[in-house]
Amino acid sequence: MKVSKSATLNQRIRSDLESRILSGEWAPGFRIPYEHELMEQYGCSRMTVNKVLTALAESGMIERRRRAGSFVARQPPHLEQVALEIPDIAMEVGSRGHQYAYRLLQRDLRLADAGNAGEVELAGQENLLAMRCLHLADGRPLALEHRLISPVGVPEVLEVDFSTTAPGSWLLQNVSWTRAQHRISAWGADTATAKLLEVKPGTACLVIERLTWRGEQPITRVRQVFLGDAWDLVARFAPGAR
Repeated sequence: MKVSKSATLNQRIRSDLESRILSGEWAPGFRIPYEHELMEQYGCSRMTVNKVLTALAESGMIERRRRAGSFVARQPPHLEQVALEIPDIAMEVGSRGHQYAYRLLQRDLRLADAGNAGEVELAGQENLLAMRCLHLADGRPLALEHRLISPVGVPEVLEVDFSTTAPGSWLLQNVSWTRAQHRISAWGADTATAKLLEVKPGTACLVIERLTWRGEQPITRVRQVFLGDAWDLVARFAPGAR
């Protein structure tokens, strides 16, 4: 399944508008340029602009008012505070003075598991892009990653070559997000995981599971298994933060 040129343009326009909203450049209540202004700016049809604005309205990021135009929502979803940031593993490894490497172990376009409500919600009416990859530091395995990406929320993902670029890094650089949910746990590596991480079965690991949304659309779900003695997490917060 290839993404059409119009779909790619839709995504680029949406990403541009979301970036301006999420960065605060367009504050709550700001009137977004009229449709004809966006048509002229991006050299596209009214239908393309209307699809983008409709998607932003459905996600809760903007409000559309008949005859008045479109405005940034008064309570944009990106104001929700999370305790942990979404890290770029490649950058984290480099910042700690180590050499980062990445291996794509498996890439499939498949149906969602009908018995898994999370997968069904992520997929919508489309397939899921499923990947398994290995992150390394100084040539040694650091983490095993299982990732699902929704082509509904990120249509251009189907055209990306992930053989040399980690999906998490690509998503952070190319796709805006509004909220994320983390689940962190300790786990003893099973035989298959231990083999890939080059450790003994039962070795202590840190597991991070994360679901990320853009507006009301879930876009990616990931399970990352880190060697317990090679990774740590730091959360910064202030008194009274909610």
